[in-house]
Amino acid sequence: MQHQTTMIKPTEIVRKWRLVDATDIPLGRLSTAVARALIGKDKPIYTPNLDCGDYVIIVNAEKVGLTGNKLMTKNYYNVSGYMGGLRTRSAKTMVEKYPVEMMERAVWGMLPKGPLGRKIYKKLFVYAGGEHPHAAQNPEVWELK
Repeated sequence: MQHQTTMIKPTEIVRKWRLVDATDIPLGRLSTAVARALIGKDKPIYTPNLDCGDYVIIVNAEKVGLTGNKLMTKNYYNVSGYMGGLRTRSAKTMVEKYPVEMMERAVWGMLPKGPLGRKIYKKLFVYAGGEHPHAAQNPEVWELK
């Protein structure tokens, strides 16, 4: 007996808004869960060629946890393309000065690359503090362990 794969239509997609508090949650664990929600892989209607995921709001990005000695040993790199244009930042610097960028880079690394991935990425909203301007969307609090 063969099973039919159901392909959802773009008009049938229902998106929710999820609110995640990043306080003391390990960065990798949080970003994998958020990437799955953005893509829609945690829904039974998941279709690989469509953006069927939810919107995700991450607050308290500055309080995200890093396990082990990553605060001192993990580095983030940017290259300008010019000779000597390599910029290196430690995870400690990223947490203190650029927590939003650190969270966005972690999630972006787990999303598909290409036009669909860029469309999915636009549904991610990261804030360093506990406040966010999306109260009108009535986001449901999403507990991650």
